[in-house]
Amino acid sequence: MKCVVLLSGGVDSTTCLAMAVEKYKKENVLALTAYYGQRHEKELQAARKVAAYYGVQQEEINLAQAFVHSDCPLLERNNDKEIAHMSYAEQLAQAGGEGTVETYVPFRNGLFLSFAAAVAVSVHAEVIYYGAHADDAAGRAYPDCTPEFEQAMNTAIYEGSGHTCHLEAPLLAWNKAGVVKEGLRLGAPYELTWSCYEGGDMPCGVCGTCRDRAAAFAANGVPDPALKK
Repeated sequence: MKCVVLLSGGVDSTTCLAMAVEKYKKENVLALTAYYGQRHEKELQAARKVAAYYGVQQEEINLAQAFVHSDCPLLERNNDKEIAHMSYAEQLAQAGGEGTVETYVPFRNGLFLSFAAAVAVSVHAEVIYYGAHADDAAGRAYPDCTPEFEQAMNTAIYEGSGHTCHLEAPLLAWNKAGVVKEGLRLGAPYELTWSCYEGGDMPCGVCGTCRDRAAAFAANGVPDPALKK
């Protein structure tokens, strides 16, 4: 059985890859990494290192054209926009408890998963993994990470592939701390990952993803290995 994994180079997708390698073995796993016009290459570089660590086949794809109209500050074309230095929970509170956060890239996971489905059918893979988790789904901060979205995309992929492939989001029931707990169990190489929205030499420590990452490692009682560099 073959598995296609969306690999961004962050904690969540690296945990997904670790789970896929454990279940399907590295020779049956294909990692897909997308360039979508992001403002720095840190995650792309991290994804290459993680894929090499596991010895899995990796392919990089360019989907930047889909986001040329987006004003999301994560995109290089909008690098004059400042990224909020608040946690996702704080951003949701400002939005009244529900609504997309400013770092939501429009339908990004939908696009990535559609591309992954075409690849999966072509290489005869039976399953696609992606790293949506409960914290990203909370308050519909990232609507393409919700259980409803995952179920709808699974149906679309299953039907559109002629019932040969399906979608799984193995982290969906866990918060970030739970994701890190599983990755630590599997020995995931978190020291190779990158999560920060800024592209500096070291993580900024104050953007939403840095804050959530730090809290997740703290909840597991371990230091973030990426900060030991």
